[in-house]
Amino acid sequence: MPRTRFLRASLREVEPYTPGEQPKLPTLTKLNTNENPYPPPASVLRALAELDGDRLRRYPDPVALELRRAAAELYGCAPENVIATNGSDELLRLVLTAFVEPGDAVVLPDVTYSLYETLIAIHGATMTRVPLRPDFSFDEAMVDTAGALMFLCHPNAPTGQPAAPALIEAALERFAGVVVVDEAYADFAERSYASALPRRHDNVIVLRTLSKSYSLAGMRVGVGLADAALIDALMAVKDSYNLDVAAQVTATAALRDQAAHAESLAKIKATRARLTAALRALGLDPLPSQANFVLTRMGSRARARSVWAALRADGILVRYFDRPRVDDCLRISVGADAEIDRLLARLEVHLASAPG
Repeated sequence: MPRTRFLRASLREVEPYTPGEQPKLPTLTKLNTNENPYPPPASVLRALAELDGDRLRRYPDPVALELRRAAAELYGCAPENVIATNGSDELLRLVLTAFVEPGDAVVLPDVTYSLYETLIAIHGATMTRVPLRPDFSFDEAMVDTAGALMFLCHPNAPTGQPAAPALIEAALERFAGVVVVDEAYADFAERSYASALPRRHDNVIVLRTLSKSYSLAGMRVGVGLADAALIDALMAVKDSYNLDVAAQVTATAALRDQAAHAESLAKIKATRARLTAALRALGLDPLPSQANFVLTRMGSRARARSVWAALRADGILVRYFDRPRVDDCLRISVGADAEIDRLLARLEVHLASAPG
């Protein structure tokens, strides 16, 4: 579709973010957007059911104080060190609005979460991409690269690789700008930096989301953890009522039910290990993942595209990225065991006839 002539000149070449397909067919096996395969726990559904309908005619708490208190209790900080946002994607936008001038450089790995690039372009900043190493680990050259802001996704998307503590610490000591540690998938990883880093450094913002491990993708809730001065700056540029009352209530209940959260994580990690082993047994090359997905090398771009299309025809959605370095890969979300069983059965069939 042609773009309107009224669009700002600086936005005419911006490539919009392309999300994973969100079809509504109930028979699909949906393994393409890293949603939690299990529903929210009873405590969260009960909190939603008990929400007083009269609250819906009133504006929500503009600063989501109760939710921020729950996050502060979980991560061992004060509410003043927490901001609540409409998904962590809103927080990405706020960070750029608050700390990046047009023309400033933003440092990010190549390959990583593609929304970063879209938002950087919208804000008129420039991108300094530092390629990942051949094994898809982060290159420490990032930390000595000049810029106003750095994005570090831990674990990285779409690779599932973690950011090592030494890299994080080096970035915070040597990078002159603000470091954003995006922990959308950190609950599935061996370590998180959410509790420790904001206490020790005034130049880091740790992003968390409730879309993945807390089964609340439909509610769109994220939190940011940082020094109080950084939080104040983000609060100053956020929307007036950015998080609706239902989202605040359910997210607060979710953060306070860590027993249910741990149970969900354990199941997903066990299935991730089984999926990784099964992909390897099929002759594929899955990367070790610390997220709730597995990126597997398929052997060639043609083979990856062929298998992706064949699975889609079966009603099984996985993610294909038509971009350098990962265009020979498929990313598979860790679903429920029955979903993974169906995927593996059809994958074996399609691999037998796919091009090499």
